Amino acid sequence: MNREQDHLQALGHKSNIPERYAPEVLEAFENQHPERDYWVQFNCPEFTTLCPITAQPDFAEIRIMYIPDRRMVESKSLKLYLFSFRNEGNFHEDCVNVILDDLVRLMEPRYIEVLGLFVPRGGISIHPYVNYGRSGTRYEQLAAQRMDTYRP
Repeated sequence: MNREQDHLQALGHKSNIPERYAPEVLEAFENQHPERDYWVQFNCPEFTTLCPITAQPDFAEIRIMYIPDRRMVESKSLKLYLFSFRNEGNFHEDCVNVILDDLVRLMEPRYIEVLGLFVPRGGISIHPYVNYGRSGTRYEQLAAQRMDTYRP
């Protein structure tokens, strides 16, 4: 990975944590092994968002797993992006869907899934799961199979 070549701005600089939802902070770099399938997993155990009704904080672990193609998400930019949800009012299900959509737009991965393990509030925990497999490929079939057999 070459920071200058990949035009990475967050890596190696002081972190400016966005105050609002900020998909523009996401950065990607070229995959050094595009000829091979492999999994990349990120766990963010300190994800925070606000309930859109009560404005009370909701806490979760966000797990992102993907099979890259040509581009990969840079981890510091992902951290800043996930932090940008902190002051936003979002339902749990919206969070995982927005994260998936933003990462698909950024990387165009072969396959990706996002799981939110939200801490219980009011005695109920919510664990939304969403995935994507590139249309017309075996990854589309993988997405259907993973959805059919999903277990948290």
